[in-house]
Amino acid sequence: MSKQVVVVGAGQAGAALVAKLRALGHEGQITLVGTDPLPPYQRPPLSKKYLLGELDAERLLLKPTSFYADNNISTRFGTPVDAIDRGQKQIVMGRDRIDYDCLALTTGARVHRLPSRIGGDLAGVFAIRDVGDVDRLRPEVVVGRRALVVGGGYIGLEAAAVLANKGVVVTLIEMAERILGRVASPETAAFFRALHTRQGVVLHEGVGLQVLRGHEGRVSSAELSDGTDLAVDFVVAGIGITPETTLAERAGLRIDNGIAVDETCRTSDPSIFAAGDCASFPSQGGRLRLESVQNAIDQAEHAAAAMLGSSEPYAPEPWFWSDQYDCKLQIAGLNTGYDQTVTRPGLRAGGQSVWYYRDGTFIAVDAMNDPRAYMQGKRWLAEGITPDPDRIADATEDLKALGIRED
Repeated sequence: MSKQVVVVGAGQAGAALVAKLRALGHEGQITLVGTDPLPPYQRPPLSKKYLLGELDAERLLLKPTSFYADNNISTRFGTPVDAIDRGQKQIVMGRDRIDYDCLALTTGARVHRLPSRIGGDLAGVFAIRDVGDVDRLRPEVVVGRRALVVGGGYIGLEAAAVLANKGVVVTLIEMAERILGRVASPETAAFFRALHTRQGVVLHEGVGLQVLRGHEGRVSSAELSDGTDLAVDFVVAGIGITPETTLAERAGLRIDNGIAVDETCRTSDPSIFAAGDCASFPSQGGRLRLESVQNAIDQAEHAAAAMLGSSEPYAPEPWFWSDQYDCKLQIAGLNTGYDQTVTRPGLRAGGQSVWYYRDGTFIAVDAMNDPRAYMQGKRWLAEGITPDPDRIADATEDLKALGIRED
């Protein structure tokens, strides 16, 4: 129990991992290192309540600043790690080195930014990943200003919703043929398309960004792939993230859609673990990487237990959420490879759920303002129950009364 643990990456996963180590009784030295100058904080509220000014930076923190000292956890915030010396079992930060017996990489992901060759380095062009990004964006959010949101995934849609709520005139473009093309069914996409349109957002699907043009170094217009020339005051890019694997790659660790780990969150080096957005793990004969708060917490806690000797395999129960206007989307399961969907009206006006099946088996549900559908779907997934899709589609059927589908 005296082993020295170093955790590189001070986000949701890093905070969960060090807290779990102490909760499990680890008495050895723990050091948490992160590039962000702030202690670990929540990221989901950045594009919502924090951008709206409804949440200050202190309330974003995952733990009070006193937590780390109170639990004898050394911290090095605002400190990039240059390298991992696997032979000496040390991390390298400039001239400083820290020894480890176990190392955890919880480096998260880096946001995609618009390339400079199309004007991405102009003033007034933003992405949303950390507090600094939102602090720079917030002064731009003024009633009547014109914003272009690039990307029709959940991050782009959430940003569009916040901006529209603040009275900004919003245009959103999605290069694929529809919004949410990689992550949700056409039925879920149609629900959110209609929601945003009602709020005044102008959506262009199947339309990409050609170039941003500026005046005196600041963005002033956007040329779209359909030839449209759009006057804009600022631009927000919501075009995805990439797992942060740079440090792991330099150290020669195996990379496969992120830092490859086994069932116990151990990398190709038995002394190094990884968890969160940066890590991919074995799942159904392939590899899976989940970008969610819940996975970051669960996987990090699993890695902490593995460091202390647990051999239990990691088996996530995925769930996600998104808040847009007055709609709360809750997702349970993974819809990868679905071949059938069923739409069910919700009990509340404007509520709806979309149920996903693959080869006749229930695999996921999207619940829009329908917490009952979400909770029931999550329970069935945990229990391995497949509800009859015809009965799911019948809004007069009580969800709780539905049993296992009979073939």
